Amino acid sequence: MGIVSLSLVLHSPLVSPYHSQTRPIRRSQFNWFQAPIPARTKHTSLSIIRAQSGARKEEIVIVGAGIAGLATALSLHRLGIGSLVLEQAESLRTSGTSLTLFKNGWRVLDALGVGDDLRNQFLEVQGMVVTTAEGNELRSFKFKEEDESQEVRAVERRVLLETLANQLPQGSVRFSSKLAKIEKIEDGNTLLQLVDGTQLSAKVVNESLTSKFTASRMSAKYLFLMFMNFQQIVIGCDGIRSPIAKWMGFPEPKYAGHCGLRGLAFFPGGHKFEPKLNQIYGRGQRAGIVPISSTKVYWFVCFNMPSPGQKITDPAVLKKLAKELVTNWPSDLLDIIEHTPDDTLSRTPLVDRWLWPSISPPASAGRVVLVGDAWHPMTPNLGQGACCALEDSVILTRKLAAAIESGPAAIEDALSSYGIERWPRIFPLTIRANLIGSLLQWDNPVVCSVRNNFIIPKLVKLGPMLEHTNFDCQPLQNQVV
Repeated sequence: MGIVSLSLVLHSPLVSPYHSQTRPIRRSQFNWFQAPIPARTKHTSLSIIRAQSGARKEEIVIVGAGIAGLATALSLHRLGIGSLVLEQAESLRTSGTSLTLFKNGWRVLDALGVGDDLRNQFLEVQGMVVTTAEGNELRSFKFKEEDESQEVRAVERRVLLETLANQLPQGSVRFSSKLAKIEKIEDGNTLLQLVDGTQLSAKVVNESLTSKFTASRMSAKYLFLMFMNFQQIVIGCDGIRSPIAKWMGFPEPKYAGHCGLRGLAFFPGGHKFEPKLNQIYGRGQRAGIVPISSTKVYWFVCFNMPSPGQKITDPAVLKKLAKELVTNWPSDLLDIIEHTPDDTLSRTPLVDRWLWPSISPPASAGRVVLVGDAWHPMTPNLGQGACCALEDSVILTRKLAAAIESGPAAIEDALSSYGIERWPRIFPLTIRANLIGSLLQWDNPVVCSVRNNFIIPKLVKLGPMLEHTNFDCQPLQNQVV
């Protein structure tokens, strides 16, 4: 939703509190299987793609076809590793608005080979302007003046998901596959049971066993029993309310004390807004406007609430609420809200989870691991939720690609190493995003006056605020076409 507007502490590198012994790791080839969408019967079918004679086939199940899930699947694919993505919806969930990606996100998209496709569709945001609710400018910045390598664009969630998904082999995503239960079974494997009764357990399959799976129909129970002696990797990319995270012992994300209204305005004849992020600060609420293309403008309104309240989905109610919150604010904002199609409106309570050392569980448990919001949900005040999920995907897959041949122990070490490497980055960002949001949501008139007349005009420096966007990501090798 937002982009950082105040500079805070907590950007020193941390040492992860998680430790493990590592073992030698090697690389091997993967293949993937597709579990077709079953009818509500006692039978299902299985399609397996054979590897070369004598080769082992490692199977990876990714739960969730959002940004984290699709980026992880594509990262694996670029390294010659197949996976099956389970998505609970009937198709890609492409409704919604947009998200802001800074240069660290674009580095990952370039490594995945999709950066330029997306750049051609969205405007580069040149800078940021901060104003009061009365329209008085407090500060303005130009991103390139602070960091020549900085790159900021707001992209439509729909386009980003479709771009990632279109790079995957056909059949990589299994829709209408909502996870009902996850449990440990024999030999440290994990059983995934879907709401339709399907039981999935993606494993290492010996070539000599593949002939047993050539029948076009078999019971789900028999399928499960045949798989019980194999290995598996489960990657949880199932979002903020992740059932897999809950199964691993993570607490529910905590409400941050404010909610966000979002929308994507559409101007068929074009709009008048410059390619800048416009932030508007009031008392206990704030708003943002970001042009994403010549005809579309992303906007948000963030407002304090003591509790998340009931879920609201009625577009008329959401639009009315947004207008009421900014009635006396600059008229451009009201006009943007008025031009917003109903299907892009949403209201979301902002939540996060702080990964306290020695208290929070690690990112992996055996051969189950979390990526993105499933592990580290954060408030959008730094614009880093999607960027960090993209970073997670490439770091995890590179470690897996190097570990796969050596078996379960090396794989578990690779998953543990991923969590150890990522924690010192994720933990401070989550805290900083929360604290910045809290400061910007001040409603005390005296404190807001100090913010507007002293802190923002005199103390805020853009350079330090953007240091967290530094992330080196080399292109993924051995790309599969």
